[in-house]
Amino acid sequence: ISFLFIWQLSFSAPLSIASGCLGLAGYAAYFWPGLDRVYFSHPANARIPLVGNLQVSWLASSGTLVAVGACLFAVLLLYRRITAIGKLSKLLWVVVMGTIGWIIFAGLTHFSGALAFDFPPGAFTLSRGFFNGLGSAMLIATYDYWGYYNVCFLGDEVKDPGRNIPRALLLSILLVACLYIVMNLSIVGVVPWREMVAAKDANSGLYVVSLFMQRIYGAWAARLVTGLVMWTAFASVFSLMLGYSRVPYAAALDGNYFRIFAKVHPEYRFPYVSLVSLGVVAAVFCFLRLADVIAALVVIRIMLQFLVQAIGVIVLRVRRPDLPRPFRMWLYPLPALIASIGFGYILFVRVNALKEIRYAIVILILGIVIYMARAWRKREWPFAPDVVLEGSH
Repeated sequence: ISFLFIWQLSFSAPLSIASGCLGLAGYAAYFWPGLDRVYFSHPANARIPLVGNLQVSWLASSGTLVAVGACLFAVLLLYRRITAIGKLSKLLWVVVMGTIGWIIFAGLTHFSGALAFDFPPGAFTLSRGFFNGLGSAMLIATYDYWGYYNVCFLGDEVKDPGRNIPRALLLSILLVACLYIVMNLSIVGVVPWREMVAAKDANSGLYVVSLFMQRIYGAWAARLVTGLVMWTAFASVFSLMLGYSRVPYAAALDGNYFRIFAKVHPEYRFPYVSLVSLGVVAAVFCFLRLADVIAALVVIRIMLQFLVQAIGVIVLRVRRPDLPRPFRMWLYPLPALIASIGFGYILFVRVNALKEIRYAIVILILGIVIYMARAWRKREWPFAPDVVLEGSH
């Protein structure tokens, strides 16, 4: 299980980083409109027995080069001692919080309830289109909550983790929910949703916040907020690459992943193989469409991590009731069951839902095959020799 977790992370982590780079490139198109010009587009298809048709649409534009450049620049900044990274991280996140605060303030001080709650006819009719749209919207919302669980990776470094980690998770979810709702309401209370739909069809949908600020304060504010949003996107890329590059390294040190990822830089003492590999794969994923990257990322993570965790909690409780339980689940097993149902809804109740599910299935099958070959060579489970305990015969 530990190998498969790191294996799926080797795909989902670069997808997460690429999504930030592509978002940055989208806002850069406000400054340079020619960035959205497509030079190359190629849909690739592979028919896989028992899985179906695997579809990948590759895309190259000037914006793609900006996204790749942002990815490689983040690798360059992280290619140094961890002590030098701390100050840079703080500077990045100060600007992030300032940007969010400005957007919310601008929206609330110019808010129009008539615009914000101007729903289209039949918006709440419980039709097939409604449920498909809800599933697609929930997928994007899941992406927007991304990272709330990162504190779990630092469990050994947290004081009283059984109490503080659940508290941190719940508080972070509530905080993100408040920011998410208020910021979106602020925008739709200034820019009518019909204009945003039209902007999505045009390339201006790549920088809705820029249009929002332009309507309130003028072109100077739009240019400023565009730069700040690009900074925010780069800050997310920077922090994701910093955190994710340590996960394969730690697993390799414990013998649960490929040994090469345990290598550290001889002078600066950081996991350079893991960092560079992550950056290269993320740069390759920048040649995909942003919507495809986000959908693949969320579906892969749900199928190969979130669902497994939710079901695993129940299975572990049934099979090993004797194990110590430092973490409590209120109303067990209801939260795990509700989470599983919700994740299942996101997976299947969408238009063309099987497209990303096939990605996850292929990654899972490849991971199992590679693990089995590796386990057979190293004589690990399920190929480990039987251990005969002394005195048992």
